[in-house]
Amino acid sequence: MLDVDITGRIGHLDLEARFSSDGGVTSLFGQSGAGKTTLTNMIAGLITPLSGRIAVNGTVLFDHAKGIDLPVRDRRIGHVFQDARLFPHMSVRTNLTYARWAGRRKSTRDFGEVVDLLGLDDLLDRKPPTLSGGEKQRVAIGRALLSDPRLLIMDEPLANLDQARRNDILPYLDRLCGEAGIPILYVSHSIEEVARLSTTLVILSGGRTPAYGPVADMLARTDLGRATGRHEAGALLEGKVARLDRQWGLTHVDIGGSFLQIPDLEAEIGTPVRLRIRARDVSLAVTPPEGLSIRNAFGAHIVSITEESGPYAEILCEVGGQTIRARITRASVHDLNLAVGKPVTVLIKSVAIDKRQRTPVPPVPA
Repeated sequence: MLDVDITGRIGHLDLEARFSSDGGVTSLFGQSGAGKTTLTNMIAGLITPLSGRIAVNGTVLFDHAKGIDLPVRDRRIGHVFQDARLFPHMSVRTNLTYARWAGRRKSTRDFGEVVDLLGLDDLLDRKPPTLSGGEKQRVAIGRALLSDPRLLIMDEPLANLDQARRNDILPYLDRLCGEAGIPILYVSHSIEEVARLSTTLVILSGGRTPAYGPVADMLARTDLGRATGRHEAGALLEGKVARLDRQWGLTHVDIGGSFLQIPDLEAEIGTPVRLRIRARDVSLAVTPPEGLSIRNAFGAHIVSITEESGPYAEILCEVGGQTIRARITRASVHDLNLAVGKPVTVLIKSVAIDKRQRTPVPPVPA
């Protein structure tokens, strides 16, 4: 549980942040200069807000009205930054245990458990200069976990990694987010990371938090395009693997009575998956088409049409209780006579669903 309701000021930036989450992974998303680092520093106790309240799992870290302002050490917040900040002269093993030793804390988390979670066993006797960027970040995450934190803040941990190294570390983050057992505040300006890892999404724009809520609901909202980025706008679908077509290398995923065929998805039948589908990769038809190479075609109905001043329109369609978002031209809306409530066929190319967007659905904390 994370509750934040604060105001503050740093330089020329006025900050007003208000959001809450029930645990799991809360992603703080915003473009550069939105105030993400300022907000996390206030939560960590590095900057004092002007007013408001911050609480984690019922423990009040800051309450201006009651005169509560816990020092950094007593807040027990693990912080992972863009750069790993490891001690170059120490082994990985010593780096992992340093925060626990320096903080004089007896961690409730087993050392071997963290090593296994992050795949660090083969790295323990090496030193940071011999590690790749992704390996360094995994060590930094392990060190933060072993400091016995009540909250883990990950401040754009993949920002300094190239795409190959990001792909290496994302599976470890998948597992971490599902198994850490503590609230995680994940800061990013990458909608791909946010969609993949989080359960709750907080939008931060110009020092304000205009919206927050379940990540699927947030990404489906058409009124947040300026804050989330129109080019990467899309929707999240939750489903389960229903069939494996090994002849053609396709996995059939049930998204609520309709099925998506996805190439190269390594998952067993019954595995829950999360799919992110970009709005620009979705087409609509008013009659079921024939003779197409597109394998994903299923019925839906339109729940909203948002026309902008430019050439595009944002269409939200409902299928199996979930929302799919499509961006098409306003001319197509006119020519197809699209309207709210009208049944349509949704078309999605199988190859448009990037396998890096797929991940096991994070469990919802009890």
